[in-house]
Amino acid sequence: MFLDSIVDLLPELNQAFLETMLMVGIGLLVALILGLPMGILLYVTDRGLFLENRLVKSVVGMIVNLIRSIPFIILLVFLLPFTKWLVDTTTGPLAASVSLSVAAIPFYARIVESSAREIDKGVIEAAVAAGASPWLIIKDIIFPEAKPGLISGLTITAISLIGYSAMAGTVGGGGIGDLAIRYGYYRYDDTVMFTTVIVLIVLVQLIQYLGDFIAKAVNKR
Repeated sequence: MFLDSIVDLLPELNQAFLETMLMVGIGLLVALILGLPMGILLYVTDRGLFLENRLVKSVVGMIVNLIRSIPFIILLVFLLPFTKWLVDTTTGPLAASVSLSVAAIPFYARIVESSAREIDKGVIEAAVAAGASPWLIIKDIIFPEAKPGLISGLTITAISLIGYSAMAGTVGGGGIGDLAIRYGYYRYDDTVMFTTVIVLIVLVQLIQYLGDFIAKAVNKR
């Protein structure tokens, strides 16, 4: 009986899994494109560094903190007009990925900043004294030295996005969360609820293992 229910659920589960991966993938891509440079900017404009700028540091930091302080479910609803304008719909995985991306940018930016702070400032000071340009310092010192932390941070961001995507399913965002709500909660189907929980646990464990493996592989320390 239990196995039969799972077999019947497979088509919907497969679609929900693909929708979740789509949402998380878009969120991670946007986090890399926008969150990574934002995090680097937060670091290099800090006091005592080669691009010190109190105004830029304060403005970017305030934006990051403002977005991070909003609970995701509220952010999801708040961004509905923007989502409608951007993708012409407020339901489905593509619409949910808008809010996921907005949440991922400041989340990953802070992780990037934290990873960069672990770099020995003496190395950066030596590069500045040698006349290296800011871009050269960022490209040849900050990125290579912070690479393990950046990968670990991306892993943490991906896992957080999986949780957010499940939450987005409660408002028609699609994915595994939507499947759990529609079948597991509204129809009181324990099999669906149990299966979706197991899938999420396995997915998170796989991403964590892969992220840890890559982070260790690129760590030259």
